[in-house]
Amino acid sequence: MTLLHRDFLEESDFTAAELQDLLDLAVSLKADRRAGVERPRLTGRHLALIFEKTSTRTRLAFEIAMKDQGGFVSVLDPASSQIGHKESIADTARVLDRWFDAIEYRGADHATVVALAEASSVPVYNGLTDRWHPTQMLADFLTMQEHATVAGPLRYAYVGDARYNMGNSLLVMGAIMGSDVRIVAPRSLWPDAAVQELAADRAALSGARITLTEDPAEGLSGVDFVHTDVWVSMGEGKDVWEQRVELLRPYRVDASLMRLADNDRAKFMHCLPAYHDQNTDIGRQIASQFGLLDGVEVTDEVFESPASIVFDQAENRMHTIKALLVATLG
Repeated sequence: MTLLHRDFLEESDFTAAELQDLLDLAVSLKADRRAGVERPRLTGRHLALIFEKTSTRTRLAFEIAMKDQGGFVSVLDPASSQIGHKESIADTARVLDRWFDAIEYRGADHATVVALAEASSVPVYNGLTDRWHPTQMLADFLTMQEHATVAGPLRYAYVGDARYNMGNSLLVMGAIMGSDVRIVAPRSLWPDAAVQELAADRAALSGARITLTEDPAEGLSGVDFVHTDVWVSMGEGKDVWEQRVELLRPYRVDASLMRLADNDRAKFMHCLPAYHDQNTDIGRQIASQFGLLDGVEVTDEVFESPASIVFDQAENRMHTIKALLVATLG
């Protein structure tokens, strides 16, 4: 099966077999890099990286992946381009696709990356929008497959604010891949009805088990992986902090919540960055205001424990993005 010239905007654009092919390719590319035998397949290719939202892992993962494969990258952001100020996204796409072999976009509105893809004749990749985070899902599933200790479908829970990209993507990707996926959150913070319906449709094809619950004990029972994300997203003001923190306190990933899995081998995952200590400005502000001195959405005890595989997860951003580039451009 070929993925040449395909966009990667959201998980549901791909079949389970196609997604697994990307994961298998990532395993191979990762092994080749570690053995020092990687073969460049993208020599002379050019990738444009558009960042309307700041980035560490996504930007560096795309840059290193492309350079490892012999290609080149150019980075555009609001401070160094006319995107959204003096030139529309459609016009930008029609310029960039004359020079570049592919375009990555990271920003707020999912409609923007869709418009970019519609106007572009080269592959477009979603590096994150408010609705979906498909490149993160490739890394998450590779990491879970690497650490799985039992045969059969992956069993995992997402705990916290599930309304946006991470909750949506973990729910739908799990549905596509036949996983046992649980969303554990206050009902007001569940994925919206359209996302739930999409997940249900894909689960009917794959045999996935989907659970949405407000009860951490129900949601975590028997899982092998516990995911969370920050409670306060990029760009949100302090006016939402108090309501959000109080709503999510029962869903904070601490040692007692991890024990609800009733599984000594359960692993902790986080897409990063994480407010697990007071070594960031926002972490200190929230700790001071709400008394969460040892971490916000996850405690430092869990984050730094042997159960934490967050840095394996972060590393796999690069290997899976490299697989995406090779599969669609190679």
